[in-house]
Amino acid sequence: MIPARYGPVLFSFILSGVMSLLVSGISTFRAAQVDQGFLGLWVGTWLTGWLFAFPAVMLAAPLARRVVARVVAREG
Repeated sequence: MIPARYGPVLFSFILSGVMSLLVSGISTFRAAQVDQGFLGLWVGTWLTGWLFAFPAVMLAAPLARRVVARVVAREG
C-alpha cells in the first residue's frame, strides 16, 4: 500500500491522467478524425499533455482549494 501522505500526489497523478486522456482524445478526433493512425496519434498527444497536466494540477490544486473554501458556506 502507498502511505497516506502521498494521497494528494496520487490524486493529482490520476486526475491529470484521466482528464488529459479525455481532452487529448476529443482534440485528436476533431483534428484527425478516426483513421488507421488515430490510436497512435492519440497516445502521443495524451502523453505529451499529461507531461504538462500533472505539474499544472499539482500547482493549481492548492489554489483551487483556497478559492472553494472562500466561496462555500460554512456548516454549523
